[in-house]
Amino acid sequence: MNKDFAFTFGIITVSDKGSRGERKDESGPAAEELLKPMGGIMKKYMIVPDEREDIKKAIKEMADSLNIDMILTSGGTGFSPRDVTPEATLEMIERIVPGIPEAMRAESLKATPKAMLSRAMAGIRGRSLIINLPGSPKGVRECLSVVIPVLRHGIETLRGETSECAERN
Repeated sequence: MNKDFAFTFGIITVSDKGSRGERKDESGPAAEELLKPMGGIMKKYMIVPDEREDIKKAIKEMADSLNIDMILTSGGTGFSPRDVTPEATLEMIERIVPGIPEAMRAESLKATPKAMLSRAMAGIRGRSLIINLPGSPKGVRECLSVVIPVLRHGIETLRGETSECAERN
């Protein structure tokens, strides 16, 4: 990705313990570490509990009020009864982007069969791309590495700065 490309991003870490200050968030900083060198400007960082309404409120603020290009959630995508990030995301997006979580799961499956248990979603709200990531720093790095090669095209398309034409390498 070219250094002349700038985009805004927001991170929502979904964690009961993190929201109460009982656990240090390492997944949000892992995402920031990957995105800043590519022109990413973090506009908002939040830690919210595993509560559907809190997650939805955070997504709404970032997409509707702050007009952030890409919103990443971290955590809450597993099978635990408290894992509601995908459901909250689905309630907030206008269009789904199934290829992103499919590609992330496919890559993660190379490392562990547990990747097929991820319920991560991705979609669009207005001009914001929203992507659910795992709650671990390793999972965040692994999954973002899959998204990074298409990130510029996706954001520029959402902004109306480029065409939708699919180009093959």
